[in-house]
Amino acid sequence: MAVPRTGPNLTKIAAALGVSSATVSNALSGKGRVSADLVEKIRQKADDLGYVPSNAGRALRTGRSGVLGLVLPDIANPLFPQIAQAMEMAASNNGYGVLIADSRGEVTTQTDAIGRLIERGVDGLIVIPRRGTRIGAVGCPVAMVDTPSTPGNTVSADHWEGGEQIARHLSDLGHKKILLLGNDPASNVQNDRIGGMKAALGRDICHQTIWLEPILRDGGTTASLKLPYLVESGVTAIATVSDLLALRVLTELQTAGFRVPGHVSVTGFDDLIFSPVVTPALTTIHMDMAQIAEIAVAALIAEITGTKKTKPTPPNKNERSPIPSWLIRPGFRWS
Repeated sequence: MAVPRTGPNLTKIAAALGVSSATVSNALSGKGRVSADLVEKIRQKADDLGYVPSNAGRALRTGRSGVLGLVLPDIANPLFPQIAQAMEMAASNNGYGVLIADSRGEVTTQTDAIGRLIERGVDGLIVIPRRGTRIGAVGCPVAMVDTPSTPGNTVSADHWEGGEQIARHLSDLGHKKILLLGNDPASNVQNDRIGGMKAALGRDICHQTIWLEPILRDGGTTASLKLPYLVESGVTAIATVSDLLALRVLTELQTAGFRVPGHVSVTGFDDLIFSPVVTPALTTIHMDMAQIAEIAVAALIAEITGTKKTKPTPPNKNERSPIPSWLIRPGFRWS
């Protein structure tokens, strides 16, 4: 059974001031012809009475719920709660709430999550897609947070440039034999980061790429990366695509008695909350998540409200793939 609203409604505010409910509604919504003095009185009375606008009523009037859906690929990964917090703050600053769904790394779960959010009447979706997947037409505006190669309305940090920065840093330190370590070869983001690393390494630097997922698939979650053997074979630096992967590398090396950075240098990516407090503190790349969230939310709301403007496509100096018109590349910085 539905629970009736017990708080003050428009009628109570109108009765207290001797005006019509329509006048109160117009004053609170900013519509209609209501004098500034009366608007101030109505809003003050609404505050005094503890009036809370009805989202259901607003949805009936405007056709919008004031809620955005956010689909994350794996909320257990500490990167994505940070992104969720940034998205919620950006949405809240624009008067929107956020409903969060977790695809748990599964394409079918991702599809189901999108469907559930649409059934709940979200005005638009922000999707960080499960690696290697594409989001088709879903019946409401969608903003993607992925890579420049993702078609459609996409906001992305320049993961390629971040990879280049990592590689240049290691090259400047004098490393000549570097291991590039990724999680999943199907990930667009990870491929961009690895691609940037390769592009920035000179011909005089020997490097090889290893992907973790095939190793775990064959050997189980505790499978060794055989990093001690690689270091003994001459690898002096290991560049990973994420801080979580870098933490695994640090653990395996230190367990085997290798000192970081004494015997081998290790870099991460994402600047997660634990990066500065592990031993040694992790060299990593920081993404401006607040800026990414602000851009994604603003672009999505512009499409929801019909105020989206056509933006010129930024030049793609590397010509790796077409860049969507919403793509803006928040800068990276070392942490």
